[in-house]
Amino acid sequence: MASRTGPDGLLRGAVRHTAGPTAALLVCSAAGAGCALAVPAVAGRTLDLLLHRHPAAGAWLTWAAVLLAAEVLGETAAVLLTQLTNARATAWIRLRATTGLSATAPHRAEPYAGGDVASRLCVNATDSGAAPAALATSVSSVLVPAGALVALALIDPWTAAAFAAGLPLLLVVLRSFARQSSDSVGRYQQAQGAVAARLTEALSGARTITAAHTARREEERVLAPLKDMTRYGTRMWLVHGRAVARSGVLLPLLTTAVVAVAGTRLAAGELSVGDLLAASRYAALAAGFGSVAAPLGTLVRARNAARRTAALADLPPMPHGSTALPPDGPGALELRDVRVVRDGVPLLTDVTLTIDGGSTVAVVGRSGAGKSTLSAVAGRLTDPDGGRVLLDGVDLARLTRAELRSATSYAFARPAFDSGVTPTVGSAIASGHGAADAPEEKVRDAARAASADAFIRLLPQGYATPLDDAPLSGGESQRLGLARAFIGAGRLMILDDATSSLDTATERQVELALSTSLRPCTRLVVAHRVSTAARADKVVWLEEGRVRGCGPHRLLWEDPHYRAVFLAEPAPAPASTAPVAPVEAVTPARAAGGAGPTGAVTSPRDDRRAERPAHDGPGSGA
Repeated sequence: MASRTGPDGLLRGAVRHTAGPTAALLVCSAAGAGCALAVPAVAGRTLDLLLHRHPAAGAWLTWAAVLLAAEVLGETAAVLLTQLTNARATAWIRLRATTGLSATAPHRAEPYAGGDVASRLCVNATDSGAAPAALATSVSSVLVPAGALVALALIDPWTAAAFAAGLPLLLVVLRSFARQSSDSVGRYQQAQGAVAARLTEALSGARTITAAHTARREEERVLAPLKDMTRYGTRMWLVHGRAVARSGVLLPLLTTAVVAVAGTRLAAGELSVGDLLAASRYAALAAGFGSVAAPLGTLVRARNAARRTAALADLPPMPHGSTALPPDGPGALELRDVRVVRDGVPLLTDVTLTIDGGSTVAVVGRSGAGKSTLSAVAGRLTDPDGGRVLLDGVDLARLTRAELRSATSYAFARPAFDSGVTPTVGSAIASGHGAADAPEEKVRDAARAASADAFIRLLPQGYATPLDDAPLSGGESQRLGLARAFIGAGRLMILDDATSSLDTATERQVELALSTSLRPCTRLVVAHRVSTAARADKVVWLEEGRVRGCGPHRLLWEDPHYRAVFLAEPAPAPASTAPVAPVEAVTPARAAGGAGPTGAVTSPRDDRRAERPAHDGPGSGA
């Protein structure tokens, strides 16, 4: 497991990634600061020479003009480099967060809602990306007033003492600002993410909200965090305003004190007119200590934002091995004592199965029985907390990432498509497991197998129609997802409720394609329909995360509790439950007469579980 970087580690990484432009920004800021510090001394010296009509006054006046021009150029370059640094740092932070999100197991990313993720990747990444430039700018923000204070001491120690007397009060103001603004900024960003998450949820269910006439209630739910945003935002600006107001009162007083002391020293003949001019200018520059609040506020906001983006970047990636599958393997799948626990709730418990290569196995069970969790474990979208999953005798955890994904393919109830900058229907199908450059005929074959070719041809540009311009129904979207899985079919194909939106005739055509049109592979199908289970070679019946029974559908159908899985209302539990046929009773030799080939599915624990009373309580699986 990768070590956690945390917000500070993420910001350090952003600084390292932008080392070039950040260093250039620091140089330009320092150069501009040096010019700004030199101008008052040169201007004061020029004034004294002009008053005395010294012939060198012209040369000093030229130097003053050059220094002013150099200061302007330095500040202009600093502005451009700040934007460049911000852009590069933001892009790097977004990439780290996106990589962490995409490389982790899906169940670890589930707690982060889509709107919250968008807020972290957009708003928070932008805020945290400003840290490197703010760090470089803060150096010059301190350098100028500190240098001005030193210059005052060189001109006359009494002027420097007059200004330094108020610095402790200024430091107290800045420290209070940093401490109070940190909490307000963090809570403001959390409320901002909550609004984004709720808005995304509402937009995805817009049709349901309209049909249920709950738009007003949803509006109130989405905007509820605005109260927190208002409270913490107001507090944040009040803290900032108080800091500015206090420094705005303190710094002019200090400047006035410096000018008064310098005027007194001038009257006493200890300073020249040029020294008075330089002292007044240096007092104004020393007052720039108050401007440190701006980069300090940016750094505080960046660190709080980095805490939210680092949460995505630090998601633990799924490790992969270096082993390859044996050549020409049949796709035999084996689960040994698989256990999955999420948040202390067992989703799968002691699941042991052996599925012969090339067979079609339906996974059935009530909602929450663990069907989707089993399908996720079977293709290693997630790792079990205990036990092992093997494909052709090789532990999935030992396979390379490329080997694993080329050997397995998935189709889901609600597929998501993304292939390139402007994805088309054809490229969405071809994107299945590295097949982005698949031949056109192969794409069409996969679409025909998924019964998608007919409606694709009716689109304005056929397979070249942009996805955004393709008005797809739920069933059509599922068929595209099936076609994408078909084109990438390796040794194991997993359909997780991928035919739920298909009509019966289309589902039958897809099932025929699964058994005849595609190259041989093992098929694991999460099923809700009786017809799907009946056409499978074998059925795995899950209940509360355990294998309640497995075997041909026609034998399992004799159990009323199995039949109740497919009914709207569960069947009442009898006083005594007849045991499910043991595994030995449903082997190919004893299941003669069953339709279709018979891939063996065994579970040595089924005999013992079949003797237990049925439990119709809610399951825990996905």
